[in-house]
Amino acid sequence: MSDGMPVVVTITKKVKESPGVTTIFFDRSFASDPGQFVMVWLAGIDEIPMALSYPNAITVQRVGDATSRLINLEPGEKIGIRGPFGNGFSLKGKILAIAGGVGAAPLLRIGLEFPDVTFLLGARNSDELIFKDNLSRKCRIHIATDDGSAGYHGYVAGLLDEIALEEYDTIVVCGPDPMMRSVLSTLQIRNSVEKSQFSLHRYMKCGVGVCGSCCMDPDGVCVCKDGPVFPGLSLISSELGKYHRNGAGLKER
Repeated sequence: MSDGMPVVVTITKKVKESPGVTTIFFDRSFASDPGQFVMVWLAGIDEIPMALSYPNAITVQRVGDATSRLINLEPGEKIGIRGPFGNGFSLKGKILAIAGGVGAAPLLRIGLEFPDVTFLLGARNSDELIFKDNLSRKCRIHIATDDGSAGYHGYVAGLLDEIALEEYDTIVVCGPDPMMRSVLSTLQIRNSVEKSQFSLHRYMKCGVGVCGSCCMDPDGVCVCKDGPVFPGLSLISSELGKYHRNGAGLKER
């Protein structure tokens, strides 16, 4: 697909996954690899990056004006889609997927479409465990909640203590930066980081590596163009989990 004008799609269905997360389905499917993203255009408001949770859907967490507007749209209304962009996951063999919160969205298709997957799904509480039922029907799933209201009581990285990492050929991770840094540290300690891949989320304006708003220290890679999926080894010395950046790209600790 061209990197130019967005394709206009019509919303066909909305599914409320949790109090703050909604999946929005539309009338066109986009060929993509799991982990790729699209730029979603809302006329007169903004254009924002979103992972494709299904070939014809995005999963939206309410965090600002654009996402609030998206969640409030109804079937029959239209949005623009540009992409898919970036690189997806490189998947082989037995797969371990590790997701925190809405970070489950870029990993969902892996759990649904691939044959030998174990999925570690974490959230703050049981109400915020998105995709749990769909994943339970397709793959092995382990649950963690920060408050202990479902599954393991603690962060999803704690579930790794129960997992024989040497049995897996591919490890894929997505979630909040501190959670991913914690997982990365555990994988380093257990000599498994070389088979890991992490899907990163950053503020993006263009989606094609022109504006530089999603560049990362220390190498200046662009999350949109060089990612959003990165090998774990390449992130060890990066800014991941050390500080945030605002919309201007400035550091916020």
